Amino acid sequence: MNLLAHTYLSGESEDILLGNLIADMVKGRQIDNFHQGIVEGFMLHRKIDTFTDTHPIIEQSKMRLRNKYRLYSGVVVDMFYDHYLAKYWSEYSRHSLTRFVKQAYNVLLKNYFLLPVRAKNALPYMVSSNWLVNYADLDRLRVHFEGMASRTPFKSGMENAVDDLVKHYEDFENEFRTFFPELMAYVEMQGISLEHHRNGGLNTRH
Repeated sequence: MNLLAHTYLSGESEDILLGNLIADMVKGRQIDNFHQGIVEGFMLHRKIDTFTDTHPIIEQSKMRLRNKYRLYSGVVVDMFYDHYLAKYWSEYSRHSLTRFVKQAYNVLLKNYFLLPVRAKNALPYMVSSNWLVNYADLDRLRVHFEGMASRTPFKSGMENAVDDLVKHYEDFENEFRTFFPELMAYVEMQGISLEHHRNGGLNTRH
């Protein structure tokens, strides 16, 4: 899953949220530089990715794109699913997406000294462009894909991904709506409560 879904699925712990969001940027023995709460976030991130990558509905979504995007089909599907989560946020939380995302940005900003270099470099752009909220808008989503395409080592074609989203919009939406509740249930089975989406937001760590 992509950034918004990982943020949503982090539960009420700021440490787990932080670890979940930076997990892909922490390699090997670098994990030893972080305390247990953040390491639990790394582990949650990997469990979410494994559940997602091996799920038949995700495979169904990727198959629709594989001939065109090949190795990047999973990345494209992750972004598509974040689009639907942002667009239909009110169905998953009774608090605004803007409020929730602001809390997440604040967690990253106040732990800036702990972030890997890549995250430190990306954070100002993430906040100023409000990435997590703007996934809901197709024009803004297209800009994200264009930026990703410009950073790939060879031509990925991702700058055209929104055209494929529009072409198969209902199919991808139905797959998201079937898959995401299953992912939520799996995460709660790992001991992560998603109650904060119903009662007010992230707890502040003291």
